[in-house]
Amino acid sequence: MPGTRLDPIDRRILAELQADGRMTNVELAKRVGISAPPCLRRVRTLEDAGYIKGYHAEVDARALGFEVKVFANVGLISQAEADLSAFEARCRAWPLVRECHMLNGEVDFLLKCVAPDLSTFQSFLTEELLKADNVASVKTSLVIRGEKDEPGVPFDVLEERLSRSA
Repeated sequence: MPGTRLDPIDRRILAELQADGRMTNVELAKRVGISAPPCLRRVRTLEDAGYIKGYHAEVDARALGFEVKVFANVGLISQAEADLSAFEARCRAWPLVRECHMLNGEVDFLLKCVAPDLSTFQSFLTEELLKADNVASVKTSLVIRGEKDEPGVPFDVLEERLSRSA
């Protein structure tokens, strides 16, 4: 099971950093119950192993003038690996596309997009997304409001699974 190579202190470090990536190493060490030097070594090991992928500030999109959030379901003409990879590369190049997920089912990709206004999103949709190579269909859903947007994973669920398998 993923996560079993990590000991409880490593998992606690990850949970604490996921909740607040700005805390000092001294504060982190205090929260997980170890001294600062081994805590820093563990954090560096978790970074090197790929468990920690980066540190980011959560910014308020609306405060910055991005009033529109849209989810776009994209169907492709071809699902050959080269075509899938080409579409993913194109998504990485579009600034308004903030997330791109390949799906199994009726649609091939789900994109989360942000824009300052509807006309900007409409221009992106008609001038970029719908005209992109291999795009067969796009269905969009405008977000009215968001109730939950939690980053990362639920560590309490991981701990519960690990305790049942022990």
